[in-house]
Amino acid sequence: MGHLSDNNQPLIMRVRRMIGQLQAVERALVGGEDCAKTLLLSAAVRGAVNGFIDELIEDHLRTHVAAPELTQKERDEGMQAVITAIRRYAK
Repeated sequence: MGHLSDNNQPLIMRVRRMIGQLQAVERALVGGEDCAKTLLLSAAVRGAVNGFIDELIEDHLRTHVAAPELTQKERDEGMQAVITAIRRYAK
């Protein structure tokens, strides 16, 4: 299941933006920014992470569940992997 390495540059760029957003939260905390600004920065991080996870789930479903060339066993494994991820994500 290593298909992400084929074209992962957009995902890497998303991760780098998330890192920058997290660093902004850290700077706000260290710099004593007001809680409203820190909350907004934190909400932006959460939105970015949610978008990233949504993209990974969609790609996983297309590649490991819905692709017509997959065997039923491969589909079942792909489905189980996404169920496990969603359960962990939803906690």
